[in-house]
Amino acid sequence: MASTALLALCSTGAFSGLAVEAGAGVCHATPIYAGHSWHQATFRLNVAGSTLSRYLRDLLVAANPDLSQHALPRKAITHLKKRSCYVSLDFEGDLRDPARHHPASFSMGNGCCVCLSSERFRCPEPIFQPGLLGQAGPGLPALAFRALQKMPETLRTRLADTVVLAGGSTLFPGFAERLDKELEAQCRRHGYAALRPHLVAKPGRDMAVWTGGSMVASLHSFQRRWITRAMYQECGSRLLYDVFN
Repeated sequence: MASTALLALCSTGAFSGLAVEAGAGVCHATPIYAGHSWHQATFRLNVAGSTLSRYLRDLLVAANPDLSQHALPRKAITHLKKRSCYVSLDFEGDLRDPARHHPASFSMGNGCCVCLSSERFRCPEPIFQPGLLGQAGPGLPALAFRALQKMPETLRTRLADTVVLAGGSTLFPGFAERLDKELEAQCRRHGYAALRPHLVAKPGRDMAVWTGGSMVASLHSFQRRWITRAMYQECGSRLLYDVFN
């Protein structure tokens, strides 16, 4: 068993920093110092990729009343979301100005053609504004700031120097730029102007946890903690306590 936040950090070669994960089921902001998670400073957002896919389907049906939800299977919607959606850097401004909507048409592969307009940037917005889905509480940038804020002052700057993005829902174009912009704004608004978070947004970060896991498993220090079948057959279950305690 291993912390996904720690493995995400390990994928970048770091053992201290702030892991900001946005995957299929949930988002987390988790501070890690010297390989240890700070659970009391970890924050969770129950909006992520699956939620956004359902939201996109609802938006499309609302914009096209003749389009039945049966014509929009889940896999097709997920593919459409990944292919066409992006994060707006000025959501309210883009929403007000139709000239900034960048409409596009896509074939769903079942004979159905779907036209997206503002839905392209409205779909990922609940990660930043959960209130759009009726959820109370702040968005991911505010949670990332709170995670840093709850850390001891002596560690805060060091963790802010490595803010690692991980998970497929961080791959939307504009996601990293929006998070960076809003995280810096949170720091200034709450009197932490000297805190300058540095985002690490590597290509392939949707697989960051798996990459980090493979790197950790290749370390000699990790391999020394393996239990072989022969060791278990000789010592039994008490060996688990000897090795892992």
